[in-house]
Amino acid sequence: MTIATGDSVTIEYTGRLDDGSVFDTSREEVAEEAGLAETQPDREYTPLTFEVGSGQVIEGLEDALSGMEQSDDFTVEIPPEEAYGEWSEERVREYDRAELSEMLGGKTPEEGAYIETQEGELAEITAVEDDVVRVDFNPGLAGETLQFDIEVVDVN
Repeated sequence: MTIATGDSVTIEYTGRLDDGSVFDTSREEVAEEAGLAETQPDREYTPLTFEVGSGQVIEGLEDALSGMEQSDDFTVEIPPEEAYGEWSEERVREYDRAELSEMLGGKTPEEGAYIETQEGELAEITAVEDDVVRVDFNPGLAGETLQFDIEVVDVN
């Protein structure tokens, strides 16, 4: 059965950056080898199931699956514009340090820490100065070309 929009697809995958480092995988042995299992000890590494065309995965991955079939095994390279977008200075915001501390429930903002907005968006605190804190709302993989090794496990 050829994969089309609306199909439920189950895949095994490994995502790599240009330098070959693994940033995500559904395979536990790959996660252990790459050191991901140590940083995410509670994560279960299982195949990913989603509906093609629903926006549950990045556009480039959905596009790559179109026309594929169960048991297909392939590698796809996805440019930033079909993944998490280009990194943008417009998504970096500056906050008054005292105001941000108040928004964080009195916690002191620390460089390298992540905060979550009320909408569930993650952002990284990239600089803490005397009066100003810079917060980067770009996705962590913004600007990156991604490579995925995919195995189509099931198509419904």
